Amino acid sequence: MALVESADRDTNRELRARFDDVYGQYRRLRSGLDELQSRLAEFRITERSDDGQVTVVVGARGEIVSVDLHASVFHDRDARALSRKITTTVHRATAVAVAATQELVAGYLPAGSGSLDFLRTNDFGALLGRADAVMRGEERSA
Repeated sequence: MALVESADRDTNRELRARFDDVYGQYRRLRSGLDELQSRLAEFRITERSDDGQVTVVVGARGEIVSVDLHASVFHDRDARALSRKITTTVHRATAVAVAATQELVAGYLPAGSGSLDFLRTNDFGALLGRADAVMRGEERSA
């Protein structure tokens, strides 16, 4: 009986140590996510058209914050050209914002995270990859 109780105590100590480790990881991640949320709220990317006539500012998700037009854009009086210039500048700003946001967020997620893989690939399967493997019996929980 003493051997069983000793094994139970050892197992309990190991489980407690594992819990403390996982909880510590959670607290670090949670703390980092609060900081990340604040940084994303303040995040801005500014992009200018090749000729400098159009300036676009976007947020972390690529949402347009502002579009500024230099007075010289009105000299051409070519609405289609101006429209293309604005659209191209918005697309460039959005692409830069998406890439920069992915890099920023990646710094806060654990390596090998399905969320991190999703950010890089836009593959929804990456979000549930580990869970799918566990359900198929390919991976045992630690």
